[in-house]
Amino acid sequence: MANKLLHTPDGVRDIYGIECTRKAAVQEKMLKVFHLCGYQDIETPTFEFFDIFNESRGSVKAREMFKFFDRDNHTLVLRPDETPAIARCAAKYFLDEDMPIRLCYIERTFINNSSYQGRLKESSQTGAELIGDDSADADGEILAMVIRALKAAGLTEFQVELGEVDFFKGLLEDAGMDGEMEEALRELIENKNYFGVEELVRLQPMKEELKQVFLKLPELFGSLDQIQAAKELTANPRALKAIERLEEVSRILEHYGLSDYVSYDLGMLSQYQYYTGIIFKAYTYGTGDYIVNGGRYDRLLEQFGKDSPAVGFGISVDELLLALSRQKIETEVDLVNTMILYEQESRENAIRLADHFRNAGMAVQLQLKRQERSLEAYQAYAARRDLNNLLYLDNSGFSVKVMNLVLGRTDEIPLSEYLK
Repeated sequence: MANKLLHTPDGVRDIYGIECTRKAAVQEKMLKVFHLCGYQDIETPTFEFFDIFNESRGSVKAREMFKFFDRDNHTLVLRPDETPAIARCAAKYFLDEDMPIRLCYIERTFINNSSYQGRLKESSQTGAELIGDDSADADGEILAMVIRALKAAGLTEFQVELGEVDFFKGLLEDAGMDGEMEEALRELIENKNYFGVEELVRLQPMKEELKQVFLKLPELFGSLDQIQAAKELTANPRALKAIERLEEVSRILEHYGLSDYVSYDLGMLSQYQYYTGIIFKAYTYGTGDYIVNGGRYDRLLEQFGKDSPAVGFGISVDELLLALSRQKIETEVDLVNTMILYEQESRENAIRLADHFRNAGMAVQLQLKRQERSLEAYQAYAARRDLNNLLYLDNSGFSVKVMNLVLGRTDEIPLSEYLK
């Protein structure tokens, strides 16, 4: 029974030691990018009312949420998606604000994925939301932050794929499909299932020209030139406006000097139905899933009582860390590499010595030596904890035995040399 208690449920894991330290460092690097762009921190509850995230809002499917009840029999869920939670906050605290609101966060999300999918059910996410600005400039700012945040984290090889859901929605207007057929087609296109798209479209009562556009949709990705060529495939105003939006965002990214990191995909769709304009995902090698997901959601805040456009993104910190590890990109962190070991009679001097190092910004461990344990035992312990140096104060407390565990060298230095 005791052994069973040591294990975690499927989809969650412990993080400790250097991995945990590096995770915090990577998150802080990205958060600094957001702060430099004028974004302010926000923290939402880990669990909220179920209705905040229900499927009618276009969020996660109900069966994928962790649901439970409070004592008043309200249905609550662990937060599966940060965007609706921030939308709720914006409507509550900034209802009358008619100027842009910039918010950023480090949070965890909880999605009850199937165990066969191999995904974490508890995931760390950091991201930003720009509320109250419907311009292409806002889209460009958000995309620039995504790229700069990934670069700050240490990635050098990655690509942001940018799409526009209104291109697909414009085609649907002309097609006149029912909701069930739209959903089936959406899934086939998102999965780049060419044969499935062809089979479904061939059976639909629509013009042959429109069928050809749907058939080409999974192929409409790559450079901006390839996307611009799609203008010749349709006369639908909504679809054409979507391409024009991508062209404008592309020009803005050129001003940022970041356009080389972006490619385009008119066949990109999302499981989140609240997206209304640009959508994007970022990919790198060393992980089987996207590391960033985001887009524009101009109608979501209306559901909470605030008529305001918005655009934002979330970075999957777990996938990002996996990519950094597999690409052998080291995140430099300040680690404890020194232990001060002291006899009880040298306690005061040991504390003074520890304060000396800590006041200088150097992390040290302070450890009382037990009489029954040998100095060699503490050396082995320090080595197991990846410490490089052991400073030993004996009973006299006036000298420090400095042991470099890496080089295997020991020096004797007067305590007064440190405490000048």
